[in-house]
Amino acid sequence: MPINLSKGQKVDLTKGNPGLKKIMVGLGWDVNAFDSGADFDLDAAAFMVGANGKCPTEQEFIYYHNLSHPSEALKHMGDNLTGEGEGDDEQIEVDLAKIPANIEKVAFTVTIYDADTRRQNFGQVSNAFIRIVDETTNTELIRYDLGEDFSIETAVVVGELYRHNGEWKFNAIGSGFQGGLAALCGHYGIEVA
Repeated sequence: MPINLSKGQKVDLTKGNPGLKKIMVGLGWDVNAFDSGADFDLDAAAFMVGANGKCPTEQEFIYYHNLSHPSEALKHMGDNLTGEGEGDDEQIEVDLAKIPANIEKVAFTVTIYDADTRRQNFGQVSNAFIRIVDETTNTELIRYDLGEDFSIETAVVVGELYRHNGEWKFNAIGSGFQGGLAALCGHYGIEVA
């Protein structure tokens, strides 16, 4: 039975699961019934940040153009262009043992590709969730359903894995940003052309 979190809740990940090394972070969503005339292409990404809350280099920004970190700690399983179907729309595999020591937090985000041109926002998205699965046992450990508290945002920080006293914890964030991926990149110290 997974732990269902609500916004702002924090939960231990490795403390109660001492053997936990490899997890799969699944993100999913549905698009509301009305049609904006263009496909919704939502993109999951991860920002691996240090103590200052910023990515040390661009390699710590894992997304559809940079699918894995050199340490092999994170691997993005590829871009889903429509979000059709049930279950996870995009997945990121995480090997907790390989996350470099200078990384204190991994923030998982979802953005709407080309949102301004397509006039799309998270007010048009429903049933968004993040879940964490133990890859060894295929057991769902944590699930956080975002609810419908978004309107004009085009980017959301969904949740964070973070190091605390040598253990990994998860924080359900659910905070929206305007300005899409560029705004998130700026927030995490990645320069956008």
